[in-house]
Amino acid sequence: MNRFAYARPTTIAEAIQAATHSEGAAYLGGGTNLVDLIKENVARPHTLVGVERLPLDRVEEQTDGRVHIGARVTNADVAYHPVIERRYPLLAKAILAGASAQLRNMATTGGNLLQRTRCYYFYDESVPCNKRAPGTGCPALHGYNRIHAILGASDHCIAVHPSDMCVALAALEAVVHVEGRAGPRTVPFADFHRLPGDDPTRDTTLQPGDLIIRVELPAAGFPSHHAYLKIRDRASYSFALVSVAAALELDRGLIVRGRLALGGVAHRPWRVPAAEAMLGGQRPTGELFDAVAAEVLRSARGFEHNTFKIELARRAITRALTTAADRTITP
Repeated sequence: MNRFAYARPTTIAEAIQAATHSEGAAYLGGGTNLVDLIKENVARPHTLVGVERLPLDRVEEQTDGRVHIGARVTNADVAYHPVIERRYPLLAKAILAGASAQLRNMATTGGNLLQRTRCYYFYDESVPCNKRAPGTGCPALHGYNRIHAILGASDHCIAVHPSDMCVALAALEAVVHVEGRAGPRTVPFADFHRLPGDDPTRDTTLQPGDLIIRVELPAAGFPSHHAYLKIRDRASYSFALVSVAAALELDRGLIVRGRLALGGVAHRPWRVPAAEAMLGGQRPTGELFDAVAAEVLRSARGFEHNTFKIELARRAITRALTTAADRTITP
């Protein structure tokens, strides 16, 4: 482990200043991922900027119906918050499908968005990895790649994003509020995470020193017709092989609109707007959902050990949409 300085600012401005004045700085919230990366010598920050004193720990309903979730709010507090349970149950269920109770009590909203991949090779310093050291290669391409990507991958990296929470946030079309050297700005969730391309070292579109302030949820939360399906090797404390967040709005037996996001299959939560558009104005049938699944997976590509994920994802999409359409529980 490398030596590092530690700052504990009390204001957002102080935090950004501490992070931008030190090359290689990182913000530290619950530490459930960053501390692991530091211990494994994968992350080597010169400065850690603790955010535990910043006023970012509240879930607040806005007058226009939107909801703000502060970056410091823990995953457990989000999942069990009465506003989230009532208006955004899809998000609550996705969070509770992830990690363990102990980790959810520590992990923060901002940190969840910044999780790095759980690729075996990324965590193993004894092997090359383009995400750790650009240009060294991606051993997962021809190695053991059972948990790796089937969508959006490149020849430089086939790792997947590990978050459950982010899959639901993608389906809900959340917005991320950020502050940095250039001032405050908002980032649509679809633009927050990057695909690997030829630079897999960067997982997000954040700039050095940028601090996540809050996540904004839109007024519409699909409380009546939704499903979060997570398929994994064991029932708890396991990352998704494939996960699906499905959200539908129905009126008199017809789908008014639908959202669909996948986890465990790509470098970021995966959405295909063209597939979602197929749902509008249609009756919820198995044939329709099969067609939507086929559109989502049109560009899917498997590797030696993970081709099964393509069929697994197809079935998971159909099942999640069917479950969401069948729900009759009102908020």
